[in-house]
Amino acid sequence: MKAAEARAARADIKARLKMGSMSLSEALDSDDPNVGKLKVVAMLESLPGVGKVKARRVMEEIGIAENRRVQGLGAQQRSALRDQLGS
Repeated sequence: MKAAEARAARADIKARLKMGSMSLSEALDSDDPNVGKLKVVAMLESLPGVGKVKARRVMEEIGIAENRRVQGLGAQQRSALRDQLGS
């Protein structure tokens, strides 16, 4: 049951990113454990105008591993994501 709730919460976060009701900065600054458990690539792909290719390219440029989760990002990686993807 808990797993389903967590998945639903992560789906909601991705939907909010896609609609623009949550910015990348808000997601990166969030202390919501569900945001922390999101894979970085999934979060980036949820942003408007960022697809699979761009998400992976940005992560590669910054040096973020493909399977990294948001909670595992360092401060420099977070600010590099903000620089690359605007908000």
